[in-house]
Order: sequence, then structure tokens, then C-alpha cells
Amino acid sequence: IALAFWLQPDVSPGNYWPLQGQQGQVVIRLPARVHLTAVAVQHIAKEVSPSGTVISAPRDIAVFGVDADGEEETLLGTFTYDVAQELIQTFPLKVRSTCGGKMPGSQ
Repeated sequence: IALAFWLQPDVSPGNYWPLQGQQGQVVIRLPARVHLTAVAVQHIAKEVSPSGTVISAPRDIAVFGVDADGEEETLLGTFTYDVAQELIQTFPLKVRSTCGGKMPGSQ
């Protein structure tokens, strides 16, 4: 399943969802249980940026999963987006088996 709804399909310069300050948090609640294996982060290139910089690009990223009750968080991975690398960077998630071999929240 590709979940690309947080960032709109139009990723042209100037069309973004800004977060204020040096840190931000995004919560995505899904209508059904999913098994995620990776996350992808995309930012525009410096060459097409209206400001001529990419200082707004995310850098250090942490991804958490939440159990079905929305009570227990599990760290799935921490990553660093590198603006000197590819525009779209994919990071594998650490999927740990818990609760007797089941993912948190599974039945």
C-alpha cells in the first residue's frame, strides 16, 4: 500500500505543507490496520527551490507505530534525510515482533 496522501500529488516548488519552527510532528491515522515496511521522504531540489535553498527539508525523522487502542507507541525507526542524496529517499522500518509473535495491536 502506498500512502502518499499527506503530501499532495503536486510536488512542484511552493506547493507544500509547512511546519513552523525547528521541529514538527505529523500524525496519520489509518482506517484499517496495515503492515508498513518502509517510509519514503521527498523534498524538492535546490535548483528548483524558489528560495534557492533546501533548508526547509526534513533532516532527522522518527517514525512510531501505535497499537490498535492508540495507547502504546513503538519506535519503528529513526532516519536522516540527506539533501545531497536522491530527492526521494526510502527508509526501511524495524518491524519487531512482540506480544507472542504478533505486532502490537494485532489479534
